[in-house]
Amino acid sequence: MSPPRLQLAHITKRYPAVVANSDVSLTVQPGETHAVLGENGAGKSTLMKIIYGSVKPDEGTVSFNGQTVQIRNPQEARALGISMVFQHFSLFDTLTVAENVWLGLDKSLSLAEVTGRITAKAREYGLDIDPGRPVHTLGVGEMQRVEIIRALLSNPQLLILDEPTSVLTPQAVEKLFVVLKKLASEGCSILYISHKLHEIRELCTACTVLRGGKVTGTCDPRQESNASLSRLMIGAEPPALQYRAVQTGATVLDVKMLDLVRESPFGVDLHDVSMQVRAGEVVGIAGVSGNGQRELLFALSGEDTRAQPGMIEVAGKAVGRCGPVERRALGLHFVPEERLGRGAVPMLGLAHNLMLTRNEAFGAGGWIRLGVLERQATAIIQRFGVKTGGPHAAAKSLSGGNLQKFIVGREIDANPKLLIVSQPTWGVDVGAAAQIRGEILALRDAGCAVLVVSEELDELFEICDRLHVMAKGHLSPSVDRVDATVAQMGEWMSGLWHDDVQARLADMAETTGEAADVQA
Repeated sequence: MSPPRLQLAHITKRYPAVVANSDVSLTVQPGETHAVLGENGAGKSTLMKIIYGSVKPDEGTVSFNGQTVQIRNPQEARALGISMVFQHFSLFDTLTVAENVWLGLDKSLSLAEVTGRITAKAREYGLDIDPGRPVHTLGVGEMQRVEIIRALLSNPQLLILDEPTSVLTPQAVEKLFVVLKKLASEGCSILYISHKLHEIRELCTACTVLRGGKVTGTCDPRQESNASLSRLMIGAEPPALQYRAVQTGATVLDVKMLDLVRESPFGVDLHDVSMQVRAGEVVGIAGVSGNGQRELLFALSGEDTRAQPGMIEVAGKAVGRCGPVERRALGLHFVPEERLGRGAVPMLGLAHNLMLTRNEAFGAGGWIRLGVLERQATAIIQRFGVKTGGPHAAAKSLSGGNLQKFIVGREIDANPKLLIVSQPTWGVDVGAAAQIRGEILALRDAGCAVLVVSEELDELFEICDRLHVMAKGHLSPSVDRVDATVAQMGEWMSGLWHDDVQARLADMAETTGEAADVQA
């Protein structure tokens, strides 16, 4: 028998405020697709970074293909045949896509050859990307595509995937799974981290469960249900959302024929975007990253003030030329897709990060009331179950899912009249995702207007009352959630809604005509 592809024995990693991994042992066989399951802060990402050489363990050993190895950096990992797709991207913003990929490949290849390989691989796997585009112009979803392509180009023996499908359409996920299953059949081992339990059950043949940095169980996910996997991961099943019919009120957000030329040469022009969000409803926008969502969110949040004043109205006031502070005064709160750098200042503590969008702690003369800040931050940490060292812990010290819980909690806790949130549960475990979605629905039921932009179709179907799709800078008509299907939304993501809408209108006209004939 061939030796295990990867064997971890008694891995421990300590940080000043937390033990991220405690006596973790794990074995992955050649050709095995092995899931690592756990709630946010369970130690999954730290363990993957140890395997990839980004983090050095304090105790324990790592064996690869039967040989004990000390992987001191990612370059040594890649030389062994280990590739990783990070949840938090390891890309240089000032370099192009091709230059970033080139850094991790054989230097005997020219940049032109790497560019050609990227284009071919992107076409093969349906991961559309421009190799010549600077990374700083990409959206989060596009950055993840770069990471996936870079990993696949190295022909790895062990491929580590950390939340790889969060920005893909259902059709693209199916295509990626075909690729991963083919890689596994050819002997490539895959370590797969995802909070989408149905993906783990479909793709993976083994599963190791982490809780609080320790291994709490192993299983064959194909023999488990979503409920049983949830119990293994968080000790309970996530609460079922209580959805009810909406009673909508006045229009809070009104976008009228919004036209904007892209500011970046790699951006997307917005064409005649029109939509409304009323008090007491959740409206969702689906679509593959890079189709204008970033530009639309900039325009709605006030980061881009080039729109004509009347193109965007909040609470009846024309705000096209108003900045974020003026819009916040009207009750608009915003959760961006980038957690660190836009959603939170990495080096600042959680309490001080409240001041980015909240002003309750500002006293007379501009003095900051630190006690108020601490109490606010502590209340959000407790309400949303944020795992952290306390209200003064630096934002960058939190796991991605826990930082997301804090940022979403910060804006929901402000009791907004209009909440615009991008990717609300990206990288968040099933329990926390259910809580965030429940809080959004509670906010809606309290009369708030909510706009959600997400590439998670399941999430949009779970919490939205109406759905739009964005493709190539155009926004589709809205469709009631009860009338929408996953297949239809997937087709619309390619911009194919015009014929569908015309057919629906024709059916409606025919039905109306038949009704008129019956009445006559």
